[in-house]
Amino acid sequence: MSISIISLIWLTLWINMAQLQQGGPDEKEKTTALKDLLSRIDLDELMKKDEPPLEFPDTLEGFEYAFNEKGQLRHIATGEPFVFNAREDLHRWNQKRYEALGEIITKYVYELLEKDCNLKKVSLPEGYGVIVLNPNENYIEVEKTKSQVHLSSDGSDEPAEKRERKDKIFKEAKKRRDFYEKYRNPQKEKEMVPLYIRDNGSPEEHLIYVWDHFITHSAAENTFFVAHSYGGLAFVELMIQREADVRNKVTAVALTDSVHNVWHQEAGKTIREWMRENCCNWVSSSEPLDTSVESMLPDCPRVSAGTERHELTSWKSLPSIFKFFTEASEAKNSSPKAALTRRSHRIKHEEI
Repeated sequence: MSISIISLIWLTLWINMAQLQQGGPDEKEKTTALKDLLSRIDLDELMKKDEPPLEFPDTLEGFEYAFNEKGQLRHIATGEPFVFNAREDLHRWNQKRYEALGEIITKYVYELLEKDCNLKKVSLPEGYGVIVLNPNENYIEVEKTKSQVHLSSDGSDEPAEKRERKDKIFKEAKKRRDFYEKYRNPQKEKEMVPLYIRDNGSPEEHLIYVWDHFITHSAAENTFFVAHSYGGLAFVELMIQREADVRNKVTAVALTDSVHNVWHQEAGKTIREWMRENCCNWVSSSEPLDTSVESMLPDCPRVSAGTERHELTSWKSLPSIFKFFTEASEAKNSSPKAALTRRSHRIKHEEI
């Protein structure tokens, strides 16, 4: 049954209800009966009528897509970009198709990083030379059984304060996941439960884990962060949890369209001061690259990334980010007074 037919059903019922509500007591009883009927209609089941099986290819070729020499995903036969609405009025099926293709592309990107960028993909807790974090992969979903209870990475032997903070992080992360999942997958075929990765059950936990097990043990004289979007929030949380270590180890931090908030995250005065001196946030803006952008928060300078597209802010600002890192490294090797002068000069120059 198509969406248009479902809409017609609702329209008819709505009109009937409007007419009934204008009548007397008998009409009110009919209204109650009609409301009861509406509560019994399962729109999810109606939308599943005539829906094709949720079975999709497991290769790009099976989807009839390929990447061209410019790295663009194009249809093999037509040369057109990806089309989400492959079947009209079948949003759920289109969404599932999109997700299946996305899984294939994810594997393809991993292969490119290994082959073309000479990176090595390893699973925690092995070591890194150059570290590319994966803060969004915090759990896997497994089918729920009758005897199964909610699984998490909490440990009963942890201090109460640490458990409370982790519970808060878990609840916030679950709230975000549930919100997007409700739109992305309105009806699940099976009831699933999350199996969280130990000590990596949220983006914040993942960053702290990588910091404790890898970054702090590295021999690098200069440690730099590039944190995009929610990564900025995770970095602020890292500073809250490991402030002294971060101040000693990290030379500079480049944020790109970060969603952190020093007030909501309750970052202390010393953290805010450190961020003002050692961080810069390249934000989405119509202004030219590196143009100063006003900020309402008392943390780090904000400059334009040279694009209004959130997902392009890191790529567009890369030349400026590396320049920022170079200046920070040079300032670190000079006297404290010279470092302050150089940084003050840079910020003033950007504001002109």
